[in-house]
Amino acid sequence: MTSPYAQDGFGVGFDWGPVGAEVVAGDIVAVVDVLSFTTAVTVAADLGIDVYPYRWRDETAVVYAEQNSATLAVGRSAAGPDGVSLSPGSIRRVTGITKLVLPSPNGSTISEQLSETGATVIAVSLRNRTAAAAWVTKQLTERPAAKVVAIAAGERWKDGSLRPAVEDLWGAGGFLSALQRDDLSPEARAAAAAYEAVADELPRMLHECAGGRELTQYGFPEDVAVAAEVDESRSVPVLRDGRLFRST
Repeated sequence: MTSPYAQDGFGVGFDWGPVGAEVVAGDIVAVVDVLSFTTAVTVAADLGIDVYPYRWRDETAVVYAEQNSATLAVGRSAAGPDGVSLSPGSIRRVTGITKLVLPSPNGSTISEQLSETGATVIAVSLRNRTAAAAWVTKQLTERPAAKVVAIAAGERWKDGSLRPAVEDLWGAGGFLSALQRDDLSPEARAAAAAYEAVADELPRMLHECAGGRELTQYGFPEDVAVAAEVDESRSVPVLRDGRLFRST
């Protein structure tokens, strides 16, 4: 029996987190983690830096970075003024890096998970939502039957459960809205409507949402400002052979 949660029968779907990515399978999947993984990836792609997503920042990540001759991003608080971390601002300032291992428990983990399914995985944020939609539309001219799914990464509560993050809903919805398709699932339609409801109030709403306030309280308001650069990036990072690189 087909799962009622799979959103079958629609060309475009939407869901949340690692479980949603597994249940609502897509041929082309947009991973959305606005604060901050996919925003950081688009900033890196703008600079020609390939990103290697990794689940955890631990000793295995050190080994993985060495194996790929890449720089390992450190924690935001450990980066200092010259280090590189998940902070998009730190990536924008760094020099001399062409490969970056970027651990993240949400967007990076989902990207790595999807890489094992054979799906075409792209990193989408508010910065590149229109460019990503145009890229997908072009792909669909060659693969008209391909199902497109947007996965909002969300965050985690202290008990490990999923915290739906409204910024990821807006990022996914912005991408889905830009697709201009009439075969969206009810879930995808709801996400697109959520973006359209606040489109004229960004970036203020991004600063005022819980995720924006959290980063600001931690001392990283610049990262929220970068995430709010709606449509300013033309980069569409595509995951292939373990790395997210700018597609041409």
